[in-house]
Amino acid sequence: MKIVVIGGTGLIGSRLVASLHRLGHEAIPAAPNTGVDTITGEGLAEVLAGAQVVVDVANSPSFEDAAAMTFFQTAGRNLLAAELAAGVGHHVALSVVGTERLQASGYFRAKLVQEQLIKASPVPYTILRSTQFFPFIEGIIKSGEAGAEVRLPTALVQPIHADDVVALLAELAVGAPVNGTIEIAGPEAIAINRFAEEYLSAKADPRLVVADPAALYFGSALEERSLTPGLNPRLGSVRLEDWLQEFIPAD
Repeated sequence: MKIVVIGGTGLIGSRLVASLHRLGHEAIPAAPNTGVDTITGEGLAEVLAGAQVVVDVANSPSFEDAAAMTFFQTAGRNLLAAELAAGVGHHVALSVVGTERLQASGYFRAKLVQEQLIKASPVPYTILRSTQFFPFIEGIIKSGEAGAEVRLPTALVQPIHADDVVALLAELAVGAPVNGTIEIAGPEAIAINRFAEEYLSAKADPRLVVADPAALYFGSALEERSLTPGLNPRLGSVRLEDWLQEFIPAD
């Protein structure tokens, strides 16, 4: 099966291409550095010729409100139109758990528009919404920095290992479209402030994490379960303790 992976040279995309190759499929990484640009449309028709499936894991290069909206609208429209013209039978897209609950953020408004474009297209689809990858805690900590302290919300998150997401993306790519949304999350829920404390402790970083239920998450106010999945999500297997040992090995 020919499967084109949009964003196929990035962190998730490159792992997915490798996984699909191991399963015996013709997996093609598509990105600007391989001559495929979903913003300009360059290379789309050529790379999609003969493809049965497209998996879109590309992300906006900017999290600024207008830039993110322009990226997801333009790339989404160009990609879906090219898929329709090429006769692609399944569009798989990676999105984020809680997107509809985080609409104070321009980035998540753009992600919701991306999902709406997919649902409105005649191309059969599967949307996979994932919780945050473990390393994203670095960006969360940076967003809450206040001098020697880090002020973070107490809402729950279920961080997940990238390999767990890649495994499910590969499964979905070779399966039938569900024409709906599937969620995947890490195996355990933890408060954001506690996640940061565990991470900083493992790095021997002395900064104090201050729990603040009113602290914003990239511009959005959170309720306890704004970032956790609904009923019956798929669950990854890698726990926080395991990831910390992998990511921050002991001396």
